[in-house]
Amino acid sequence: MEVKDLNVYYGHTHVLQGVSFTLEHHGVLGIVGRNGMGKTTLCNAIMGLVRAGGGSVLLDGRELLGTQPYHIVDRGVGYVPQGRRVWPSLTVEEHLKVAVRGSGRWDLDSVYGIFPRLAERRRHEGNQLSGGEQQMLAIGRSLVANPRLLIMDEPTEGLAPQIVNQVEELLVRLAQEEDLAVLLVEQNLGVATKVAKRLAVMVNGKIEAEMDSAALAADRNLQQRLLGVSSEDEDTAEKEAEAAVETPAPGPVPGARTSGQLQLGSGGVANRWSHGNPLIQTRPGDKLRQGIGRKVTRWARADKIPARPAMDMPAPEIPTAPLPPAGELISDKTAYVVGTFDTKQTELLFVRDLIAAQNIKVRTVDVSTAGQPSTADVKPPDVAVHHPSGSNAVFTGDRGTAVTAMAEAFACYLATRPDLGGVISLGGSGGTSLSTPGMQSLDVGVPKIMVSTMASGDVKPYVGASDICMLYSVTDVQGINRISERVLTNAANALVGMMTGQKPKGVQHKPAIGLTMFGVTTPCVQQVVKKLEHKYDCLVFHATGTGGRSMEKLVDSGVLEGVIDITTSEVTDHLLGGVLSAGEDRMGAIIRTGVPYVGACGALEMINFGAPETVPERYRGRNIYHHNPQVTIVRITAEESKQIGEWIGNKLNQMKGEVRFFIPEGGMSLVETPGAVFHDAQADAALFEALESTVNQYEKRRIKRLPYDINSPAFVDALVGAFNELMP
Repeated sequence: MEVKDLNVYYGHTHVLQGVSFTLEHHGVLGIVGRNGMGKTTLCNAIMGLVRAGGGSVLLDGRELLGTQPYHIVDRGVGYVPQGRRVWPSLTVEEHLKVAVRGSGRWDLDSVYGIFPRLAERRRHEGNQLSGGEQQMLAIGRSLVANPRLLIMDEPTEGLAPQIVNQVEELLVRLAQEEDLAVLLVEQNLGVATKVAKRLAVMVNGKIEAEMDSAALAADRNLQQRLLGVSSEDEDTAEKEAEAAVETPAPGPVPGARTSGQLQLGSGGVANRWSHGNPLIQTRPGDKLRQGIGRKVTRWARADKIPARPAMDMPAPEIPTAPLPPAGELISDKTAYVVGTFDTKQTELLFVRDLIAAQNIKVRTVDVSTAGQPSTADVKPPDVAVHHPSGSNAVFTGDRGTAVTAMAEAFACYLATRPDLGGVISLGGSGGTSLSTPGMQSLDVGVPKIMVSTMASGDVKPYVGASDICMLYSVTDVQGINRISERVLTNAANALVGMMTGQKPKGVQHKPAIGLTMFGVTTPCVQQVVKKLEHKYDCLVFHATGTGGRSMEKLVDSGVLEGVIDITTSEVTDHLLGGVLSAGEDRMGAIIRTGVPYVGACGALEMINFGAPETVPERYRGRNIYHHNPQVTIVRITAEESKQIGEWIGNKLNQMKGEVRFFIPEGGMSLVETPGAVFHDAQADAALFEALESTVNQYEKRRIKRLPYDINSPAFVDALVGAFNELMP
């Protein structure tokens, strides 16, 4: 096969840029390079799965470009795609039967001979196979077509070491014994150097160098400079790479055929996370700096990709900020890329590389529970050990309990990370459930991005009271395609922007306090804010369940120095089944921190529901008020009022800081004053008496009745006076 000047465009993005190489009969050529360099696009272009924008791919002198993929297979080209791509509903045997072509050496029995495990699982469907078994099947499916050229894209990706060894032995045998040429794209440099005699290094869509694999295998420093990886122990190699920063840049690579006059770069060592061209020799004043070598281009609409754009079509540039010097980190914090590496490794590494290419430290964290080997920096056992009950509480063998426990362990793990500058995760419902509880545990303001298939629905369970940015993945998080590439690129760049963007300078904030408000307590809250805003940064939270939790999260985070909890109605919804509950931990942050607390019986008389038809049957005969078409409120009874008073009283008893709680005898809201729709003196009396009889009052904890409604100026003055008294 001969590839000549092959170009591929995604919109205006020039992905493959004049790729040329020759693969001889019986030969094995390895294509190596960091993630995102265009290796998979090269394979797909040869197979006719993406349209080329120019160039030629000749097989025995006959053009392949423009040929349908199944005709390319008929002509003797087999393809083992990245990610295995087995059909979930077909059995192993059905996979092989549907792919059989010709009468050559390879048939079902010969595949079962090299993969006995497939023979044992021949009646199992694709989704019932392990990752290693799926890879065996993908290789076998390609072989039964009896190809003369076999293209293999990352055949050892995500496999256990034992399975990697089996695949490696098979590739060596195929190269030595079969009438077959192999084009091997492989991230595992150890496998690539053992299987292929020649290696081509791919950088930013170009073949920048070809060399003997033995030369690269023997030179670990060269591996680091070219690829940022080593066939030896990674930790040792990385330490050597750090030391190599201080060494002078070498000359041209011995035995390498470079493109043009390119030579090895100097300065900072290119690592496996950077996207720059490590072969470029930079000079002072050069616009292109090592570590960030690609042009920044606009994305074109997916439906506007030209069939065969002109070869000189320019990639329009957008203004960019000055690039950092080579190797210079632009943040002292670390970006954590989190997900299930057993199913999302390709996508997670894609995001990792985009972030690291902008000189941000990156750490990958695997929160999968399947027990598969992991390539992440932080592996599942490293996370699981942080669970309060230890690793055994996570790896239970039951997916449901394991996911719940791993989510808790991940939250505990994040609490131990002093270098954390931001978190990004991606996944479906399971991955979102694993990552977001830990994100919720982080302080407000810490960058958090969740790329999720669930982001276009109800995200309340995932976001909670935190500032998680949910980004809809559009397509499933499964592989890198024209859509996922754009979405994940935006997400990665957003995290970088959050971590490195300019912060306001010289702003002197007043001490922050939290206030809770409902529509029916708005006049009270507005008057309180007006009286205090000259000396406090007044943060008002809508008492919708999430609002109360948000306020208390800021209390736990140390952001708020005091609370005026005027609207405690979330307690009623929590106890009586309303839709605006803040949960059992309402007032928990006040208990834990001891911040000064002034509270009131704001809107405690009502249970909140949605449209009228959402009101439960047990409440249908009650006093019901239709606040608007989407909000229906129900008046509580005296017995329920007593229950609420006791619950709040018990919470107040647990508070160790200064506490003042006010009872507005003239009405707890705009609709509860005498003569209003929800006025019920008997129910009010039950609530107030339960509060007074439950609370253990002493100097620091007081309850006081006032003969005013909650929105009256006199009641406002009492709240403000008490708060000023408690605050330093």
